[in-house]
Amino acid sequence: MRSIPLFLLAALLAAQPAAAAPAPADPPARTHDIEPGDYFGIIGLGSLAVSPDGAWIAHTESRWGTGKEGRDTDLWVVSRDGKVRRRLTFDGLGAGGVAWGPDGREIWFLAKDDAGREDPPRDGSRQVWRITATGGEPVPVTRADDGVLDFVLTPDGRTLYYRTAKDHSDEDTWQELRGKYKDLEYGHGERSLHAVRKLDLANWRDEEVLAADRVIWEMALSPDGRQLALITTEDNELIFMEGWSQVEVLDLQGGTLAAVTPSGWRDDHPSPYGWLGDLAWSADSRALAFAVSYDGYATRLYAAERGTTGWELWVVPRPHPVYYDGGLVWRGTGRTLCYRGESMARVRVHQVADVKAGGQGQTSLVADGDGVVLDFGFDRKGGSPAVILETLTAMNDVYAVAGADKLHRLTNVNPQVDTWKLPQIRHVSWTGGDGDTVWGILELPPAYRDGDGPLPAVVELHGGPTASTKHHLRFWIYGRALLPCKGYALLSPNYHGSTGYGDAFLEKLIGRENEIEVADIAAGTRWLIDQGIADPARIGVMGWSNGGYLTNCMIVAEPDLYAAASSGAGVLDMVIQWGIEDTPGHVINFVEGLPWEVPDHYRSASPLFVLDRVRTPTLIHVGGNDPRVPPAHSRALYRALHHYLQVPTHLVVYPGEPHGLTTHENRLAKMEWDLAWFGKYLGAPDEAAGKD
Repeated sequence: MRSIPLFLLAALLAAQPAAAAPAPADPPARTHDIEPGDYFGIIGLGSLAVSPDGAWIAHTESRWGTGKEGRDTDLWVVSRDGKVRRRLTFDGLGAGGVAWGPDGREIWFLAKDDAGREDPPRDGSRQVWRITATGGEPVPVTRADDGVLDFVLTPDGRTLYYRTAKDHSDEDTWQELRGKYKDLEYGHGERSLHAVRKLDLANWRDEEVLAADRVIWEMALSPDGRQLALITTEDNELIFMEGWSQVEVLDLQGGTLAAVTPSGWRDDHPSPYGWLGDLAWSADSRALAFAVSYDGYATRLYAAERGTTGWELWVVPRPHPVYYDGGLVWRGTGRTLCYRGESMARVRVHQVADVKAGGQGQTSLVADGDGVVLDFGFDRKGGSPAVILETLTAMNDVYAVAGADKLHRLTNVNPQVDTWKLPQIRHVSWTGGDGDTVWGILELPPAYRDGDGPLPAVVELHGGPTASTKHHLRFWIYGRALLPCKGYALLSPNYHGSTGYGDAFLEKLIGRENEIEVADIAAGTRWLIDQGIADPARIGVMGWSNGGYLTNCMIVAEPDLYAAASSGAGVLDMVIQWGIEDTPGHVINFVEGLPWEVPDHYRSASPLFVLDRVRTPTLIHVGGNDPRVPPAHSRALYRALHHYLQVPTHLVVYPGEPHGLTTHENRLAKMEWDLAWFGKYLGAPDEAAGKD
């Protein structure tokens, strides 16, 4: 197919009759034993957008390449009745930022076309494209020299606003030297600033409406087309999202900027290190909503409305124990605010009625479903809701929502899963730190029956820690689905600091890292033993990011409880972590101060100082270019265990990789190393455990 020109291929396919959804059939037998290679056949969905009339739902599909390749993304549409699905782009254009045009005939998106040309738009730079919903050749809209970061289309479809980047050198004493040695890296003085440009789609006149004098992290256009809300900072280091970001509104007619978040508005926040996101305008273009998220504290939802003396801000409360999970949007023409809300390991779509200063109406569910909603959307009038949902037996699919508990599945993008022997997934609880109830996700082999006897087990620890392991089917390179289907019991504790169990449970971890959550995890491990599920001599522990940090904590705190460990991108020393990571507010929040202010807290939160207690054979993974938990931690852990303590260990560094592994080859290596490590030190699971 790659030998056929793209425009001809698209035209040929568009000319074919649209594929109709197959008639329901008896489900296939579950005969397939999951293997690591199956991970790379999973198609991921995202960027859901409902057409203005609600008849069509656009979304992206991502597929894995091979070897050193990552994932390619293309654009699809499905009819609301599920009878027609159509692929619109090919050859991995990398479609994202999907938006419908006002007439519902075209879809606009960001994409890269690396055709080998020197000039945009086919030079591999990201540009704005459009395509008819019936298929055909994608048409480039922008030709920005260095690409487009994001875009918004006016409601009448006549104007496109888009954001570009421009290098900037501060005018200071050292500007000349920095310019002379441009290939060197500098701590400050050189930055990338952003401009906003306006493209008239009638006469194709392109002009700058906001000069590149600040960093713009996000923008949202008001429905009347007159105001552009921006989240801005003075620099583009990620740290500047942690307390320095602000919301501004650009008057597109007068060209003036007004601050929505005034100086001092963070004074009553639980932490000064919150970052802003998820801008959303109400239909009347008067109210603006956004979120402020923190490490360790619950996200706050704000709404703001312009008054005679400036913007009035207020907090939009959430019901207990719901945690804000993203997706902020106003529904229809009124003041109903919607978002994804997490509670008890599920994620549903919530709506808050009559949001206004001084009060709000009731919060109710738009879409329930016993699973995890990844994305959702409405038509122009706020009707025809649709979601991307994951359940206990199916990966992500598009569903039409006819009522909160009436979800109709429109796609089956991973039909191979219907033949897999799936793990048994349970939401379980035990008593953890401070006597509190702690929850987690237990996965057991497909054929396991209660009373079958103890299994080798692995305790898998999620990252964040302001995150959680959720109640849905997930084939994950950190153990989920694969390990239980290989015969292991897998417990994923949602320890103190996890989301979805109430703000008090979340925030109780502040000042108590390497203490209360360690008690939760140890208690959960012993609960597995007491239930007769885990063989006490064959228990492993693993995690990535904060899960890697907690793995390091557990092999120190419980040297006799775990027979093997896999530590991925884990912190070893909190002082070094504060000094070299890209989001130091994370450490400051949890340790409650700077290193010279609370040195004892930094020491008590760091596994480094008691590594001499470790006896657990430990496999260590890390990305070679990880800015979040830099590889110095993993190298130090390896040095201590291998050279000084003679604990069986192995260090695996993935060259060039960031905080998460991005290529097919590296993700496969991660899974195979873990299987081999646990197989050696926990003993091969009973082959019958995962088979009928």
